[in-house]
Amino acid sequence: MCLSKVSVCLSTPSHKSLAPSFLHTAEDMAEAFVGTWNLKESENFDDYMKELGVGFATRKVGNLTKPTTVISLDGDKVTVKTHSTIKNTELSFKLGEEFDETTADDRKVKSIVNIEDGKMVHVQKWGDKETSLVREVNGNTLVLTLTIGQVVCKRRYEKAE
Repeated sequence: MCLSKVSVCLSTPSHKSLAPSFLHTAEDMAEAFVGTWNLKESENFDDYMKELGVGFATRKVGNLTKPTTVISLDGDKVTVKTHSTIKNTELSFKLGEEFDETTADDRKVKSIVNIEDGKMVHVQKWGDKETSLVREVNGNTLVLTLTIGQVVCKRRYEKAE
């Protein structure tokens, strides 16, 4: 007879891990995102950039680029590098700690990144605005969902071999 949630969790044969999921650290969960990811599809990116306040010319160029994103983990520090023919950016942070960020479109924002339900959730705030960038990995596919207000953009990346 199992008397606690931990013993129930550990004794259930359907669990693949011996440790309950709540014992995994955010850093352990962030490892699922590590790798090189190439953009394959994008939907509604122009509307997202427009809602951010990005100008017409920059949006046109942004829609043409197919960036590569490299995510790495060094201890508790996550680094996200984005490379394209137009612009390269690099972002380093610790999960759960607010930091200052200058975005690819030169916005100065306060950001925080957490792991929530297996997703990497990045929230940017500036002025009275807020946007979320949610990364979710499923096998060799990473889906980045960008949301500001009622505008939602999805960008699908594939892991490089």
